[in-house]
Amino acid sequence: MIQIDTGRTTLRLLSSDYSKSLLQYRLRNREHLAPWEPLRDSAYYEEAACKKALDEGFEEFTQGRSIRLWGVDNKTSELVGCCNFTNIVRGPFQACYLGFSVDSAYQGKGYMREMLEAALDYVFETAELHRVMANHMPSNTRSARLLEKLGFEREGFARSYLKINGRWEDHVLTAKTNPAESV
Repeated sequence: MIQIDTGRTTLRLLSSDYSKSLLQYRLRNREHLAPWEPLRDSAYYEEAACKKALDEGFEEFTQGRSIRLWGVDNKTSELVGCCNFTNIVRGPFQACYLGFSVDSAYQGKGYMREMLEAALDYVFETAELHRVMANHMPSNTRSARLLEKLGFEREGFARSYLKINGRWEDHVLTAKTNPAESV
């Protein structure tokens, strides 16, 4: 199992034993995350859906298709946020997509940057990926600043890229390549 100490949190894959903690995270952050996520039905906010999501995340990890890391606060054991590396493609591509979220109570305090720095080190060094792509809505200035600080570079703009909160939204396309590898 993955356990990465970031200082204030520990990043880990969560087993279904954490389904109650995930449910609490989802309920606490329902309004906070709604502008940046797809519409969610009521079942998404039930423990069974949380257990299923954690089981599927673990299965995807064992198959090499994703790495879904959760930051657990080292003092309170509360879920701080997640760093999801999904759609992993091997072969000559060696790439994935990054999605992330942070609990509203932890926003603006450097937790997400701390977690993403450690998670990116793991993805580049241990998982040996070459490229991580992260896309954000133009209005999501917090994510844009964070990705820039982490070394992601803008690569393009996609119109009507994802259906977010019930609307097709444009996205800025960014990526970061493994700094240890030369072009």
